Amino acid sequence: MKKIEVAVAGIGNCASSLIQGIEYYKRSGHREFAGLMHPDIGGWRPSDIEIVAAFDIDSRKVGKPVEQAIFAKPNCTMVFQRGFTASGVIVRMGPILDGVAPHMSDYPDDEAFRPADAEPVDVAKVLRSSGAEVLICYLPVGSEKAVRHYAQACLDAGVAVVNCIPVFIASDPVWAGKFRDAGLPIIGDDIKSQVGATIVHRMLTRLFGDRGYALDRTYQLNTGGNTDFLNMKALDRLHSKKTSKTESVQSQLDERLDNRNIHIGPSDYVPWQGDNKVAFIRMEGRGFGNAPIELELRMSVQDSPNSAGVVIDAVRCAKLALERGLAGPLEAVSAYYMKSPPRQMRDSVARDRCNDFIRGTVAVDEMEVNETFAAE
Repeated sequence: MKKIEVAVAGIGNCASSLIQGIEYYKRSGHREFAGLMHPDIGGWRPSDIEIVAAFDIDSRKVGKPVEQAIFAKPNCTMVFQRGFTASGVIVRMGPILDGVAPHMSDYPDDEAFRPADAEPVDVAKVLRSSGAEVLICYLPVGSEKAVRHYAQACLDAGVAVVNCIPVFIASDPVWAGKFRDAGLPIIGDDIKSQVGATIVHRMLTRLFGDRGYALDRTYQLNTGGNTDFLNMKALDRLHSKKTSKTESVQSQLDERLDNRNIHIGPSDYVPWQGDNKVAFIRMEGRGFGNAPIELELRMSVQDSPNSAGVVIDAVRCAKLALERGLAGPLEAVSAYYMKSPPRQMRDSVARDRCNDFIRGTVAVDEMEVNETFAAE
């Protein structure tokens, strides 16, 4: 039976949820579709995804089978699938570069990061030998050099990319051009959750506008206890994440808010929360006759499974693009699944266009958009 052969860079909580999910839906025999936006994409189901290569730099993960490494500390996401078929895939040592912030060695509770005592592999060579078709980038926020290293390796090896973090590759015209020239699709940047703080904030922002209300001020404050939140305590690594989340919400406004009136981004690391993310959203505005409105929302979600359901779609869309010979950023898919796509859209429009892409009715339009993006 044919498979979508996938490589994963970064075996953290998000990778753990994704790999658990692949096995979970495989064992469900396609009878249980809860949590899936698209049980079937172009004939491909979640169970058709197969991990063929994995990269990390943590001594607790490198050298282990990937189905064991996903449960190694400091991973703390919920475990919903325990039984696994042996994959035969060993986690390989990737290049460190800027893939880890210095303060991560001070991780509490004796779970501090230590790099593996191994030489980094040639990523492009491993990708070629594994037969990988798509690479999922799950590196930590702020890993600018490391992400570009993997992106270049994918170009060299002929592998498509799903970029789940806010290092701007698909939305950067130079890198977009490289993937287009190489004949490879890329989906990015910075994965949305299925029902997460950003998508909810975007929808509420658009609701204000669609119902004639002026939004004057808004914030989104998030706390969590996983390595993502700990990593972003380094403010120099947080910049791209704040930019990605803020612009994602700004894009839904008819008129941008002044920077003083919008604050969106991770707020603090609370160790005991683990992979539980708590988001606080506040919106202040005016309606008919300048009558005031205030909205406050608190949501609590398991952070990593919340994004894995989106990645499982994005991977299958990347496979469709490979089958159809599409290259460069996939605009509709990126707009629906990512916070910082090459071109922002209202979520309702992005959903319709993404579904059109899946049905195969916008392939020509996708190429036209890529040509326009290249010209810009």
